Amino acid sequence: MKDSTVSFTFKGRIRSMRYAVAGIGEMLASQHNAWVHAAATVAVVCLGLAVGVSRIEWCVLILAIAAVWVAEALNTAFELLCDVASPDFHPVVKKAKDVAAGAVLLSALGSIAIGLIIFVPYIERWL
Repeated sequence: MKDSTVSFTFKGRIRSMRYAVAGIGEMLASQHNAWVHAAATVAVVCLGLAVGVSRIEWCVLILAIAAVWVAEALNTAFELLCDVASPDFHPVVKKAKDVAAGAVLLSALGSIAIGLIIFVPYIERWL
C-alpha cells in the first residue's frame, strides 16, 4: 500500500493543475452554454470596471460568477459520465441530466439577481 503522505509532490500538484486546465478547455470547447457564461463574465467585469463597483461588490460578483462556472463544469462532467454509463437513451438518465442542467439555471438566475441588485443603482445614477 502506498503511503499518501509520501506521494504528495510539487510535480504532482502541477500535473493536477494541468488536468484541471485541460478540463476547463474541454468544457469551453464542447459546451455552447459555456460560451454564454464567458460572454456574461466579460460583460459583468467590463460593467463593474465602468461603474466602479466597491470591493465588497466585486467579492459578491466574483462569487456569483464562480458559482455559475462551477455549476456548468459539474453539469458537463455529469453529462459526460451519464453518456458513458448509458450511451442509449434512458428516461432516468434524462431526468438526472435535466436536474443537473437545472442546477446551472438556478445558479445563473441567482447571479442575474445579484447583478441587478448591484448594477441597477449605478445605471439609475447614469440616467
